[in-house]
Amino acid sequence: MQEPLLGAEGPDYDTFPEKSSPSPGDRTRVRAPQNKRVFLATFAAVLGNFSFGYALVYTSPVIPALEHSLDPDLKLTKAQASWFGSVFTLGAAAGGLSAMVLNDLLGRKLSIMFSAVPSAAGYALMAGAHGFWMLLLGRTLTGFAGGLTAACIPVYVSEIALPGVRGALGATPQLMAVFGSLSLYALGLLLPWRWLAVAGEGPVLIMILLLSFMPNSPRFLLSRGRDTEALRALAWLRGADADIRWEFEQIQDNVRRQSTHMSWAEARNPHMYRPILIALVMRFLQQLMGITPILVYLQPIFESTAILLPPKDDAAIVGAVRLFSVLIAALTMDLAGRKVLLFVSGYAMGWGPITWLLMSEILPLQARGVASGLCVLVSWLTAFALTKSFLLVVNAFGLHVPFFFFAAICLASLVFTGCCVPETKGRSLEQIESFFRTGRRSFLH
Repeated sequence: MQEPLLGAEGPDYDTFPEKSSPSPGDRTRVRAPQNKRVFLATFAAVLGNFSFGYALVYTSPVIPALEHSLDPDLKLTKAQASWFGSVFTLGAAAGGLSAMVLNDLLGRKLSIMFSAVPSAAGYALMAGAHGFWMLLLGRTLTGFAGGLTAACIPVYVSEIALPGVRGALGATPQLMAVFGSLSLYALGLLLPWRWLAVAGEGPVLIMILLLSFMPNSPRFLLSRGRDTEALRALAWLRGADADIRWEFEQIQDNVRRQSTHMSWAEARNPHMYRPILIALVMRFLQQLMGITPILVYLQPIFESTAILLPPKDDAAIVGAVRLFSVLIAALTMDLAGRKVLLFVSGYAMGWGPITWLLMSEILPLQARGVASGLCVLVSWLTAFALTKSFLLVVNAFGLHVPFFFFAAICLASLVFTGCCVPETKGRSLEQIESFFRTGRRSFLH
């Protein structure tokens, strides 16, 4: 058995020592990877997030077009428009629920690949829709795919990345989702609504093709007893010249200590329920900030204001600003830290990308697959409630009422961040898990 992951100097030892003295070989092993394959694997996976972001805001230009449609079977009423916008989130909740099983049954990579089936079918239904039910079913299927990828991709990326670049790579799912939304807004200036659905098929097909050549998560493979395959996967991700023995032993030791699924008795242990509760509350608060209904109804929102530019142009500008903000977050997350950005930045730089990354970092390996699916389920059920009621509240009380509510939630999220969210910058997943296992009264630093 190798030396303990972190030294203990007393009952209240610091699981995350500020200063450590790894050997020169260890320092080489934990720095940013020289092998670029880990970036290729990440890109292949986060194409699923591109499709998710694209599908999420598909209704923004489509709802105004269908409200003025000459086809009586496709002309949307206000009630139908609210269902068309919100049913995506119900599909996403179902996708998160299925991820609780598929994440650990098929593995992270195969679960992401499986999401291509409902995604492609959903786009096809919307592209060829001749009735409202086809629009709803297509929207639900693309939502299911989005919920599945939202639960699986952050876990996959966090498990293949080294600590030195995990923040940057962990921001790429949100970055690609925002890029997908921006692409939809941009194409909405040029293409009719049916062709927007056809264009959504492209990233799905590319994702399947690239992921076919990528390895599965070494941590997942070790949890299934496929040690040789896990070693090959880690060697592929780190490069032929990298010394992966130390990292492989740390992962192997952690997996062996958690070789069984979490039981209900274990779920009552603080080191299990604390990180899960933190992740759940983060997902809940992130959705209560109102980002989903704002994005889904972005163009109709601009149509109800006195903005001078055309609503389509306004939506595209918002998408570009979001993309720029998430890109800044990706570049600074491993330098500034997660908590700092949560405090000082807006949604696109903070609560957008960082909460997904923190979810994948702090969840215990023993419950990571199930807990990540649960987080997505809670997130999208919350999003459905907000998205379904948003237009009703706006029509009854005005646009300012929901935005005052969103502002109050943002203030509450600052308090939660200061009290409950730990800093994970520069720590391995094994170190983060040991951090919650210490049993200290405070685990905030």
